[in-house]
Amino acid sequence: MDPLGARSQFVDIQTLPTWQQQLDEDGEEKRLVRSDSMLSQSFPSPFPFRPDINRKIILFVGDIALLNCTAVVNTSNESLNDKNPTSDSIHQLAGPELRDELLKLKGCRTGEAKLTKGFNLAARFIIHTVGPKYKAKYRTAAESSLYSCYRNIMQLAAEQSMASVGFCVVTTTKRGYPLEDATHIALRTVRRFLENHGNSIETVVFAVSDVEESVFKKLLPLYYPRSEGEEKACLPLIPADIGNSEGEPVVPERQIRITEKPGSIEDECDEDSLELDLGQVGTHAFARMEGDVDKQRKLILQGQMSEAAMQKQHQRNYGRWLCQARAEDLSDIAALKALYQTGVDICGRTVMVVVGRNIPVTLIDLEKALLYFIHVMDHITVKEYVMVYFHTLTGEHNHLDTDFLKKLYDIVDVKYKKNLMAFYFVHPTFRSKVSTWFFTTFSVSGMKEKVRYLDNLQQLFTCIKPEQIDIPPFVLEYDARVNGPYHHSEASGL
Repeated sequence: MDPLGARSQFVDIQTLPTWQQQLDEDGEEKRLVRSDSMLSQSFPSPFPFRPDINRKIILFVGDIALLNCTAVVNTSNESLNDKNPTSDSIHQLAGPELRDELLKLKGCRTGEAKLTKGFNLAARFIIHTVGPKYKAKYRTAAESSLYSCYRNIMQLAAEQSMASVGFCVVTTTKRGYPLEDATHIALRTVRRFLENHGNSIETVVFAVSDVEESVFKKLLPLYYPRSEGEEKACLPLIPADIGNSEGEPVVPERQIRITEKPGSIEDECDEDSLELDLGQVGTHAFARMEGDVDKQRKLILQGQMSEAAMQKQHQRNYGRWLCQARAEDLSDIAALKALYQTGVDICGRTVMVVVGRNIPVTLIDLEKALLYFIHVMDHITVKEYVMVYFHTLTGEHNHLDTDFLKKLYDIVDVKYKKNLMAFYFVHPTFRSKVSTWFFTTFSVSGMKEKVRYLDNLQQLFTCIKPEQIDIPPFVLEYDARVNGPYHHSEASGL
């Protein structure tokens, strides 16, 4: 605690100028373009001048740990013990209680956000998140994960009725994410959230270093123009990829969207605009649905619906499950660590791991487990991937029944099945092989040839290098005891 009468080291965010107030300091007139402003006459900006939003934004150059706001963001690694300047400063000021609290969280997945108390900080809470490691080859996955970081932080802030939140730059230098690319995602994600869901959030502070300040000052006007003139000036500079209505990176395979208000009509409009809006009713895609939903289902059962209509019906059904998965709190399922992303196989394909022993079938809500699977896998399955299932030391209480697996198979989008290149079944038993054969032969199509039974890790390492897969310790111990220690050899695909 500061001595009586001494000046506090913490920074009251209410004393900091908002982004809108910095307009005169930056010399807005110098920012206006000449002939390029013709572009804005033809194309409206996707990020129009919104002084109400700009008054919520603060650019602060300094230590985020000093901010006196409801919550500050700490960027860390999956174990929540990363050593970086932001995290070190937060830990130093918060005190040792923070470290003890983090141990109870049992880690954090990339893109997730977890909450702790602020302890000795001026901030009441700390929101911990894990930014992605960047590789140009897997840029799409990195963009989606980084979007999830910012989106989940804002979602958590709104759910906890936080008045203010202070952001650090989530992508640390050692994770390799290009600063300018990361800043685009950060600024547009926060902007879209404030537009759509941010009524309760009064202030968002971007706390940056001297090096990061120039990038933020360069890009902030693109997403938060402080006048109509600045909006026009920045329109030609806005990148082509601005994500969807929530700021989420758009992958072509995932463009299944339903317009929120098709043919919407404003109450106070003149006669011409009324006729125009009414003219849209019936021509919009939403109004061209294939008729009664119950009738469609009956036709499916009778085998009378066309393949194209069935695919549309399936996509709509999957879209509903995906929306529910994104809205649900699935932290209890995530804590099981039964499904997670690891490295890549020798062909460069993403590896997803399923740990059978970590699935307490009789104790969990299976519908939430299904939602979690969809939530995690949706962005993974847009490209080729492989799955590794560790059947090691599982019991009856860990085995998912065929009805659940069939339901999961029927719900998921076609990309899950098309882009799954291999399913590695590690440490199978005779009974599990028989069950899998019956299931892949009679319940689902196209899976049998993708299943590879592996009796030991030596076989797994011929297609996935050891350093590319995170294997639970009990699996390593079991394999060493039963099959002997692993001896490195040149990888050759199975």
